[in-house]
Amino acid sequence: MHRIKLFAVLGVTGVIALVALRFFQAPLGQMTFERMAAQRVQQDRPGSLQPGLYVAFCGTGAPLPDPSRAESCAVVIAGERMFVIDSGSGSTSNIAGMGLRPDHIRAVFLTHFHSDHIADLGNLALQRWVNGAHETPMSVYGPPGVEQVVYGFNQAYALDQIYRPAHHGEIVVPSSGGGLQAHPFELPDRVAPPAREQPVTVFSEDGVTVTAMRVDHDPAAPAVAYRFEYAGRSVVFSGDLIMSRSPGFADFAQDADLLVIEGLQPELLSVLEQNIIARGDPLLGAIMQDVLDYHTTPAEAADVARLAKASALILNHVVPPLPSRFLEPAFLRDAPSRFDGEIHVARDGMSVFMAAEGDEIEFDDWF
Repeated sequence: MHRIKLFAVLGVTGVIALVALRFFQAPLGQMTFERMAAQRVQQDRPGSLQPGLYVAFCGTGAPLPDPSRAESCAVVIAGERMFVIDSGSGSTSNIAGMGLRPDHIRAVFLTHFHSDHIADLGNLALQRWVNGAHETPMSVYGPPGVEQVVYGFNQAYALDQIYRPAHHGEIVVPSSGGGLQAHPFELPDRVAPPAREQPVTVFSEDGVTVTAMRVDHDPAAPAVAYRFEYAGRSVVFSGDLIMSRSPGFADFAQDADLLVIEGLQPELLSVLEQNIIARGDPLLGAIMQDVLDYHTTPAEAADVARLAKASALILNHVVPPLPSRFLEPAFLRDAPSRFDGEIHVARDGMSVFMAAEGDEIEFDDWF
């Protein structure tokens, strides 16, 4: 009898609590939102960073839909400078989500012009402009062809670049700061093995040096890899490439603290391909087969990291999508046995810190 009474009291109490919650949900929601907004707005991650070189991943996926990953994008922070490497769909929101401010961007570097590496450029330029009252367009560096990409985005956003100053005023959103400005750089003529591609310096400012080297991602050409150096530390981004047709990449990445290479696992992709064909979609299945011949496997990435004597390796541009971190060993396969340094599968929000003039590499999550 006492137990029945207890359950009755608990039931009545629960009903009262639910009714009260329903009645006060709006003011409680207002209070909760105010706290969350204050925390978000006051977050200033760059202001709390130690001296050194940082890499943060704002997009680690590929064109295959992946709800946990935006398309290709990484941020490099060197001192007070912030750079973006590629700008795939959904990545701009992730930059803000990591506590970084798009208006701090000094320049964007494009590895090549596939849609999953450029789709968010317009949004990125807009956020930089309207949040920072910039008076000059966002600088975009890339190999020949970047002029056409920039022109297209400027045309697409031309009307928007009229609306914003008209609505907010020239002091808040200066008309001169809208859009993008192309900075193309020339590359040496292509070579065939055993000759090696030669790097070129494409940016040098305030202790930050960026070099680029041609890689093979045909028919998406030209395509380049980038090396960032600052405060005695270095990071190399491969972009998309087939390693066996990119002579000199291991030399380009020599002694890098961090090596970021795209990763496609053909055995897992084959499983996806078979299921796509089985459901009656042979055209998409054919695309799964096509992508095999111009990407790099985790094993190949590990081999080149070993040859380059890199300190750490991150597999980026993850193909196929991995809905769970439990699947990462199946994605990596024998890659860890081929490379003695740290090896990670990239995920959105992952960050890496390399202290100035040191050897330490620290991994974190900024989400």
